[in-house]
Amino acid sequence: MAPSLEQLRQAMAQRSAAKVPARVSSRAAVALILREAGGGLELLLIRRAEHPRDPWSGQMAFPGGRAEPGDRDLEQTAVREVAEEIGLDLTRSAEALGPLDEVRAMARLRPMDLTIQPFVFHLHEAAEAQARSEVESVHWLDLDRLLAAGARSTHEYRHEGQLLRFPCLRVDGLVIWGLTHRMLLGLAERLRAVCG
Repeated sequence: MAPSLEQLRQAMAQRSAAKVPARVSSRAAVALILREAGGGLELLLIRRAEHPRDPWSGQMAFPGGRAEPGDRDLEQTAVREVAEEIGLDLTRSAEALGPLDEVRAMARLRPMDLTIQPFVFHLHEAAEAQARSEVESVHWLDLDRLLAAGARSTHEYRHEGQLLRFPCLRVDGLVIWGLTHRMLLGLAERLRAVCG
């Protein structure tokens, strides 16, 4: 697919983001941050730090978190969380390209009382992302490789004594599944409509 920045902009402008119809008491936002590198686009992912109370502990994810009362909107939630988690100031160093479809959070196979709004950003200046307390590591992955058929795989997950299999992406030894995988599929769907 090898989408360009211009195609990404077109993909994000083609339609409004869908909302989850169910009423929830909590909302969150994450940032899909892309940069131009090596003639293509790279996407930033984090590995969440291990924490016993985090339902997504140790998983690959996008930086983000729950909305707080002082946040103007969910885009500001994503911007604030990115600054807290990996030290990037998106208001200064990135262009906001818009939201993807909202998703209902799931944890341990159960829907949570939480929706997550993904927002896409293009990093237009060099900026160093650094893992902070909630983040184990930061990874820039080639978007074309992430969206390629060869990255598709299955992830086995043991839950309450049962072995379950989930669709996932495998790139550079990293496994991307669950909510993060669903959000990436949403981005891929938008790009397919523009790139073919």
